[in-house]
Amino acid sequence: MPKNSPAFDFPQDLRDAQLSLHQTRAAYEQYATTLPWSAGPMPGWEGEKQLHSSYRSGKPDSPGYTEEQASELARFQDELRRLSIEVTTHPYWSTLDSGVVEARMALKHAHEESEDQAA
Repeated sequence: MPKNSPAFDFPQDLRDAQLSLHQTRAAYEQYATTLPWSAGPMPGWEGEKQLHSSYRSGKPDSPGYTEEQASELARFQDELRRLSIEVTTHPYWSTLDSGVVEARMALKHAHEESEDQAA
């Protein structure tokens, strides 16, 4: 965060919810990279050779998601939705007269300040 930006006194529960949101989003994105490219079974395909290149785009056959994969993905999405609502509807925001957008942007980086102080 820039040194000349104002400091905000975020309540700890709001800071914790924002950090959980960051961590859950990272875990969700990491999990999503392990999934097949299509949620449902789909045949693979190969595109035409690109002009002035030997590159051919394509995808292998996709078996689709298993019930466990679909369930885990839904669990992540539900948790992300819950945390997003918790952060955006926190009573702290109604205490600010102005600078709400700036405060919300600062909250996204508040955990970095804690890491810097711990180091």
